[in-house]
Amino acid sequence: MTNLTLFQNSFFRFLVVGVLNTICGMSVMFLLFNILETNYWLSTFIGNSVGATVSYFLNKRFTFKNDANHGQTIWKFISIILICYILSYCLSYLISHYLISSLSIKNNEILGNVSILIGNVFYTLINYV
Repeated sequence: MTNLTLFQNSFFRFLVVGVLNTICGMSVMFLLFNILETNYWLSTFIGNSVGATVSYFLNKRFTFKNDANHGQTIWKFISIILICYILSYCLSYLISHYLISSLSIKNNEILGNVSILIGNVFYTLINYV
């Protein structure tokens, strides 16, 4: 299969977009949380919003070549993204707090970074479903 043929496959394009939006969103999360010392919830919400925006526009145009009006698609997309965000980052926050307390780690930076990573895994899985 040539590179050109790969990019004609919508699933391959979907995977490429997924990697790009994950890199964008997680970079923003870690930058906000670790460098700018923004709290966990604001860091993950803004980072997730950046990743979701990249995902929406790239998937709409590049992956699925959808020319529908944004008004017809954006509200469904936003609803799904918000549900996935709330479920995944609340769940990861609870799980990471439990794991960290079980290990007696008191470092909030470690706790936040572990929560962000776990949340991103859950977010990807829930969003796929």
